[in-house]
Amino acid sequence: MRDALQVHGALSRGVFAVVVLVSLAVLFAPASDVPSAPPGVDKVVHVALFAALAVAGRWAGCAAAPLGWLLLGYAVVSELIQGFTPLARSASLADGVADLAGILLGLGLWAALARRSSPAP
Repeated sequence: MRDALQVHGALSRGVFAVVVLVSLAVLFAPASDVPSAPPGVDKVVHVALFAALAVAGRWAGCAAAPLGWLLLGYAVVSELIQGFTPLARSASLADGVADLAGILLGLGLWAALARRSSPAP
């Protein structure tokens, strides 16, 4: 397991790039392209998306603090773009909170996996 957490160069950066592209598609799709779902599912999507961004970013070698702050900025900007552009979507504080929860979850998950895989002294 220890080797799986090592920064894998092109592979880890490629995975991070794909997750970023998926996030762009999910966050900036026009309202007409967003499928209907039961209440609360969108919050689960936000948490999962930002957790994936955090884990993929850490695997790609990004330091935790700068990555966390950049993802938080991305979350805020994405909500503003959704609310104030012709995407016909709405800005939501609850979505922003879900994004923050996902960031913290992803960074925490990475830290836990890294601790678990480090050799015992």
